[in-house]
Amino acid sequence: MTGTLGGALEARGISAGGGRLRSEITGEVELDGKTLVLKRIHAHYILQVDEDADRDAIDRVLDFHADKCPVARSIRDAIDITTSIELADVEPE
Repeated sequence: MTGTLGGALEARGISAGGGRLRSEITGEVELDGKTLVLKRIHAHYILQVDEDADRDAIDRVLDFHADKCPVARSIRDAIDITTSIELADVEPE
């Protein structure tokens, strides 16, 4: 999902390469009978942006990117997937 998000951002002129886009993924597991089953995944993204970044475009991409991700589409009927994004200033070099 991170790659799909990054590619969609880049296509809109929002730099996501070079370590600007990171993700923290958490999963929630529940016991189903005697078997542990992954039920929920949350992807929290951290994107370093310039102050002139198109934040509306970032929000739009976040809203649809999971629907374009092959992995997310493959598992979405069995596992609830949520996402969030945190925008941070680009770190000075």
